[in-house]
Amino acid sequence: MVDQARPPSVRDALTHMTGLAGGVTPGHPTDVRFAAALQEVRSGMTLEGVCSLLAEFPLKFQPGTRWNYGLSTDVCARLVEILSGERFDRYLQAHVFAPLGMVDTGFSVSDDSLPRLAACYFYRPRESPALQDDPEQSPYRRLRSYQSGAGGLVSTSGDYLRFCQMLLNGGELDGRRLIGRKTLELMTVNHLPGQGVLSDLATGGFGEVEFDGVGFGLGFAVGNGPAATGTAGSVGEYFWGGAASTAFWVDPVEDLTVVFMTQLLPSSSYPFRAQLRALVYQALAD
Repeated sequence: MVDQARPPSVRDALTHMTGLAGGVTPGHPTDVRFAAALQEVRSGMTLEGVCSLLAEFPLKFQPGTRWNYGLSTDVCARLVEILSGERFDRYLQAHVFAPLGMVDTGFSVSDDSLPRLAACYFYRPRESPALQDDPEQSPYRRLRSYQSGAGGLVSTSGDYLRFCQMLLNGGELDGRRLIGRKTLELMTVNHLPGQGVLSDLATGGFGEVEFDGVGFGLGFAVGNGPAATGTAGSVGEYFWGGAASTAFWVDPVEDLTVVFMTQLLPSSSYPFRAQLRALVYQALAD
């Protein structure tokens, strides 16, 4: 146990460099103890409650020195609630989803929309996939009290494409500006110390992207270009993925955005993303 050098900052939270428990670090004793504590109080837990629980655990590293994907984004979501005075889901609906016309995005699925909710599956080598989330029994059929900033929204490819098109447009869509152009530019450059890369700074070795040649901005992974990443792409593209092997990226150089939706967990099961990237960039002719 050592003294904390400084408190975690908002920038640390946006870049997953807080050192907080709850990250995806298999076997880390702090994460194991936090997961057990969260399980004990999961019923009725709220975003505020999760952040309060996080504050009871020691940091895994000094803030701003390492990168660990996890619940730092819950801290960002709780800050939204505190600063706006609105519950997180209501803030998103009023200030993101409604302005962008994202009519099928939220933390739950209505009975009317249930026939369009896809099942999710666990990958099993040499066996048929196992059902992981049956739409008829899905927890998404009700609004849960814990609305995480780190994950838990349900959406459609059309809605998500509208969000990505807003990013590609520099922060606006159909005449509605969601974020300032310079703010978005600030968010989508590498904020890792010394312009570092995830392969050098990540602990635990897990994220939704490959680490070589990849930095991290304020909420996005940021590519340093084909030579650094070893894959087709552009300097300054930004991207991330989801637990069920979904993916998106925005490439301002090529005026390109891509959304890929699928239903297979974990996201490391099959190289969908690398294959999709190769197909998309091979198809560019001018």
